[in-house]
Amino acid sequence: MSNIAVTDAAVPSTGGQPFGARLAAGFVNRLVIIVPYLWLLFFFLIPFVIVFKISLSQTAIAMPPYTPVLDFSDGVSGFFAGFRDLNFDNYVWLTQDALYFKAYVTSLIIAAISTVLTLLVGYPIAYGMARAPATIRPTLLMLVILPFWTSFLIRVYAWIGILKPEGLLNQLLLSLHIINHPLVILNTYTAIFIGIVYSYLPFMVLPLYSSLEKMDYSLIEAAKDLGCPPTSAFWKITFPLSLPGVIAGCLLVFIPAVGEFVIPDLLGGSQTLMIGKTLWSEFFANRDWPVSSAVAVILLLLLTVPIMLFQRAQARAQEQDK
Repeated sequence: MSNIAVTDAAVPSTGGQPFGARLAAGFVNRLVIIVPYLWLLFFFLIPFVIVFKISLSQTAIAMPPYTPVLDFSDGVSGFFAGFRDLNFDNYVWLTQDALYFKAYVTSLIIAAISTVLTLLVGYPIAYGMARAPATIRPTLLMLVILPFWTSFLIRVYAWIGILKPEGLLNQLLLSLHIINHPLVILNTYTAIFIGIVYSYLPFMVLPLYSSLEKMDYSLIEAAKDLGCPPTSAFWKITFPLSLPGVIAGCLLVFIPAVGEFVIPDLLGGSQTLMIGKTLWSEFFANRDWPVSSAVAVILLLLLTVPIMLFQRAQARAQEQDK
């Protein structure tokens, strides 16, 4: 009996699993972490490096229409020699032409206003969905996602038929004697706001609904029992608890709205100045790939750097709360 006990004590503990199973489990755990980083590497970092490389090139009458830099065709020595020819003339050009500065500022302003409007429209919708009976919530969720089943371009074109002077909206207002003359909405910034709010509303509603659905509504009942008015209970309890959804929804709307091209082009008209249209004109109309790449790099930095700083500040605030 004692020999058996000694033998069992001499066998190292494996956690109840064979070594091969534990090795495979460790590999799977690492793979789950590695796959997202590989995705970002191949579909974000590498394309960004390529665009940044083009932004350092010079325009040329060729295909592609720029002079390659840091090319390996001349060998390693030629690659390192190319560093001496690098310049940031395209970025300097962007600072000298007021067109690009106005396009950036206008895009940021339009995106910010559109995000606020989308939040004002989307929050009541998400709140109503979260407070609706559990049996109809899947149906309401499907109705929010339903526009994605139709082409984005077709949905934007439909707004042309609604907003034009002889469109459905003006015909309805005229028939109800609300207005005497057709409203000029198409080819204005108002049409852009309408198009962006409509197109990106699901991106705002879904994160808000996710946050509001998980909220403990007994807190609201407790606040009412203590004499707190409904408005104060909303601002002191409901809205603070839904802030993660608000932040996520605002980012999901603001980031693509800054670089939006289709909606300003179709609903805003030719006079609309946004960075997405400017980028398209430089790339396809002027065939100036280096300048358009510089525009894209600066736009990406304008969006990425503040978000990274904001996330870092949030992480520090959460650590301090702990």
